[in-house]
Amino acid sequence: MTVAELLKKLGGVSAERVLLDPPPGTATEKDVLAVEQRESKICELIDGVLVEKAVGFAESVLAVELANLLYPFLIEHDLGILTGAAGPFRLRRGLVRIPDVSFISWNQLPNHKVPMKPIPNLYPELAVEVLRRKNTKAEIDRKLHEYFQSGTRFAWVVDPRKRCVSVYTAPDQSYLLKEDQSLDGGDVLPGLNVPLREVFAQLAEEPARRKRPKG
Repeated sequence: MTVAELLKKLGGVSAERVLLDPPPGTATEKDVLAVEQRESKICELIDGVLVEKAVGFAESVLAVELANLLYPFLIEHDLGILTGAAGPFRLRRGLVRIPDVSFISWNQLPNHKVPMKPIPNLYPELAVEVLRRKNTKAEIDRKLHEYFQSGTRFAWVVDPRKRCVSVYTAPDQSYLLKEDQSLDGGDVLPGLNVPLREVFAQLAEEPARRKRPKG
């Protein structure tokens, strides 16, 4: 396989995001953990290849903001847990993905305990990807197929530059929400309502001040 063929297989990612140590095709889950400890790089494992996650400051802010808006709803309804951009999932043997935000219901964790394995055999029931400049459409399309094949039922792809969210109910079925609309949780998080203005307010030139709690 040529370098060009490998990059195309990975979704058209840039060569600088593909780690050469260990050589592509030989990497394992142990290497995912080792490179994070050794170089502080967050990498996904794709068919024996370590691919560094694209990074971005504003995108990270949006991911945290979404998690902050989701968390109270999960606590109120006792539905499950959230993970962030350092929480890997083993979707199948040789495939480790790390969404920016993920929801895992208690159905996958019947004892209501967080697994202590660094890469658990779970899947995100809601997967959130916040687009970075280095992400490609083919890369995100591949991720969506892998998420839904593993058991994901709902996915949000957040575009901070266009200030919109593509909501996926299947890899090839989606609808677009703009900044003046609200996200819902579908049948994964029924009753959820997240105004997108609150999410994207962090990117405004003059963001609205957060209300301070009384007392």
